[in-house]
Amino acid sequence: MRWSGQEINSEQADALPGLARLNNLVRTVRTPEFAGITFHEVLAKSALNKVPGKSSMPFGWTINPMRGCQHACSYCFARPTHGYLDLDAGTDFDTQLIVKVNVAEVLARELSKPTWTRSPVALGTNTDPYQRAEGRYRLMPGIIAALAESGTPFSILTKGTLLRRDIALLAQASEITNVDLAMSIAIYDDKLQQAVEPGTPTASARLATVKAVRDAGMNCSVFLMPILPFLTDTKAHLDTALRQVSEAGATSVLYSSMYLKPGTKEWFMQWLERDHPELVGKYTDLYSKGAYAPVEYRKWLAARVQPLIRAHRLERGREDPVTGGPRSRGPLDVTPRGPRPSLIAEELPTGMDAAAPQPTLF
Repeated sequence: MRWSGQEINSEQADALPGLARLNNLVRTVRTPEFAGITFHEVLAKSALNKVPGKSSMPFGWTINPMRGCQHACSYCFARPTHGYLDLDAGTDFDTQLIVKVNVAEVLARELSKPTWTRSPVALGTNTDPYQRAEGRYRLMPGIIAALAESGTPFSILTKGTLLRRDIALLAQASEITNVDLAMSIAIYDDKLQQAVEPGTPTASARLATVKAVRDAGMNCSVFLMPILPFLTDTKAHLDTALRQVSEAGATSVLYSSMYLKPGTKEWFMQWLERDHPELVGKYTDLYSKGAYAPVEYRKWLAARVQPLIRAHRLERGREDPVTGGPRSRGPLDVTPRGPRPSLIAEELPTGMDAAAPQPTLF
């Protein structure tokens, strides 16, 4: 079945006003394989996003192949970004996905410019590049190959086990530049995990992906974040989590308490009222003064988590303060290499004029 057979006429009554204003919209697509999801395919004008830092150097750079996310995490801080297209931070964020179908080609062109300084690039710091739709659009192999070919160090943070598809490619990329990988696994109670982040793989599936990365000879951090107050901050839950992270072979762990910014807070509180109404008052008090949990709570949490990290012989990892992803180790100091690795060569983007793609085959 082809995407083109599922195309929606942009003039129909259910067309979205914000998307209608885009001059780079290729088509809007629905397909039974992704029931309830609408894909809006666009031609990206740029792939690299510059993130203003706290100082002039170094700048953070990110790539977001998609906007919106099928993982549907009720706490996702990226939800408000959908507002720029008149889409809401709730259901629309989970079901109306913007896909930059030419992102790899545009990225390769940007990386080939003489002005590019091979600054570290982060993926997965906004929406997940390995959400389920990546299995069909297959944007990441071209992105990885373009970054590796240019010698640009990069990091990937994901909840998606689809990362395993690209482990061999990532291993070859790590021969050329530094590749920093991290798996986000916040919840180790299957029932709670499926309630609060219903589109994500199970914790055990993600831990198996960590092990697969380690078996391939690469480092892999685990982001134990966000820790949900009164739900996943018990000593028993944290001890179980860190034991499993250690058994999977993770090289480090990062943690943080929940961050509830406007746009996300309302959606999460709706979930809380539905699934845990007994906690609504506690959360209202805890987050009454802002998006962050109070300093007192964060100190209490640190006193609980840090001894467990040491007990399980896990290194405490470092988060990039600008992008929010794994802290990159920067470019490799290597001598000029010979022929590029075979998988990198196969996946290098072509069609540098970024012409409209052919319909994706299903």
